Amino acid sequence: MSRTAQPSYAHGTGGTPLLGDTIGGNLARTVERFPDREALVDVESGRRWTYAEFGAAVDELARALLASGVRRGDRVGIWAVNCPEWVLVQYATARVGAVMVNINPAYRAHELAYVLNQAGVSLLVASLAHKTSDYRALVEQVRGQCPALRETVYIGDASWDALVARATPQGAAELAAREALLSCDDPVNIQYTSGTTGFPKGATLSHHNILNNGFFVGEMIAYTEQDRVCLPVPLYHCFGMVMGNLAATSHGACIVLPAPSFDPAATLRAVQRERCTSLYGVPTMFIAELGLPDFAAYDLSSLRTGIMAGSPCPVEVMKRVVAEMNMAEVSICYGMTETSPVSTQTRRDDDLERRTGTVGRVLPHVEVKVVDPVSGVTLPRGEAGELCTRGYGVMLGYWDEPERTAEAIDAGRWMHTGDLAVMREDGYVRIVGRIKDMIIRGGENVYPREIEEFLYGHPKVADVQVVGVPDERYGEEVLACVIPRDPADPPTYEEIAAYCRDRLAHYKVPRRVEVLDAFPMTVSGKVRKVELRERYGR
Repeated sequence: MSRTAQPSYAHGTGGTPLLGDTIGGNLARTVERFPDREALVDVESGRRWTYAEFGAAVDELARALLASGVRRGDRVGIWAVNCPEWVLVQYATARVGAVMVNINPAYRAHELAYVLNQAGVSLLVASLAHKTSDYRALVEQVRGQCPALRETVYIGDASWDALVARATPQGAAELAAREALLSCDDPVNIQYTSGTTGFPKGATLSHHNILNNGFFVGEMIAYTEQDRVCLPVPLYHCFGMVMGNLAATSHGACIVLPAPSFDPAATLRAVQRERCTSLYGVPTMFIAELGLPDFAAYDLSSLRTGIMAGSPCPVEVMKRVVAEMNMAEVSICYGMTETSPVSTQTRRDDDLERRTGTVGRVLPHVEVKVVDPVSGVTLPRGEAGELCTRGYGVMLGYWDEPERTAEAIDAGRWMHTGDLAVMREDGYVRIVGRIKDMIIRGGENVYPREIEEFLYGHPKVADVQVVGVPDERYGEEVLACVIPRDPADPPTYEEIAAYCRDRLAHYKVPRRVEVLDAFPMTVSGKVRKVELRERYGR
């Protein structure tokens, strides 16, 4: 880098200081300020809590956990779909100094056993069943393999009522004594990030990590006690429990749960019925909502903002979200579980180009830089390299895995994201792909995101994912997996190639096209590109 070139480094400044609270302490202040405002609504069951009622319910569950022998630092697992009890467990475990372990509701027995053992979960709170999963049967299947697990409690079952009934008035003094010992730097949450190789890693997050991240994400979209936040995203991810729950409770806003898992119609019904001001989702969720045959019949006039994250947003989708869903202040967030999660975010007054062409700029109190993936040297602005982030959000480490932690966080406490990014002259960051997703065709670097964004403009393409597949001559070739707008009239390879040929460099033009009904997805709504590569790379 020349001495005069501006480096790809940015530090987020701001007039609002970081919070020094524990999660329980922060909630107590919100309850005191807004006791009569609604805190939590479960649309499916019709249950609702004011902040005073929510605070009391959390307090009761915290005392029940103490009576159940949960000690400071013990791991309490939560293996459940979205429901009020999930939220209560989140705040009650924080109050007693336990570490809540988020378990993916889609896990089967093998994955469940791994997480229970790796984290040393002693108490598990689980749903009874969801879709094809019988959680009780799966727990019984692995119980003998998990020596640390001493009790399982099922939501909606007599065992949940029995747990809550253990709370006694005398437990209040014990709870106060426990809370007096807690530090905001204590671990409070373990979230397992799915690796493409090997077992998932348990990102360990502190009160300070996730409370501040939720708070500042909410600050960027101007949350107040007047806001009502619709959360169709899974709570077991940071998107739901940090950007959703903690952003809401740190501002006195209301959490609205539309359904146990994502349902586009249930989501829009919840927005209409509860007069939600904010709606969250990954782009595929917004696409599903906009695609409902009766979409125009929903009254979404209460919306003003929301968050889209998880994967890049196509320009045409963002235009419709702003115009047809009334979300003029919708925000794009970028991050990863290991950074609690958000590092960059678009601002309320950003234009369409910034909201669709970038993932925003650095949050207050956070640093980001783009480095050469090999040398680690910070690159000039405008050049693609690995995005790294540093600050209050960087995890404590991977649970009980110091070697894997050292691979991700360097000696300077920079978290290496594995994402390829470009920092523009204005400080806004553009994600151009994953280092591992980058296609190297005949020595040329090809970024799938660029081709995907281009193909979204094709009139026959509703959605598209681009992956690299093996090729004897070039090493890798470009494959476009397409979902057509009209299944009866899908685009042909010739049409896709002709559309690209005059406007993209020859090495970026897809050499194959596969037409699909749907993409393989994770339960959190991200496309499994690795599965597409495996399926079509043979």
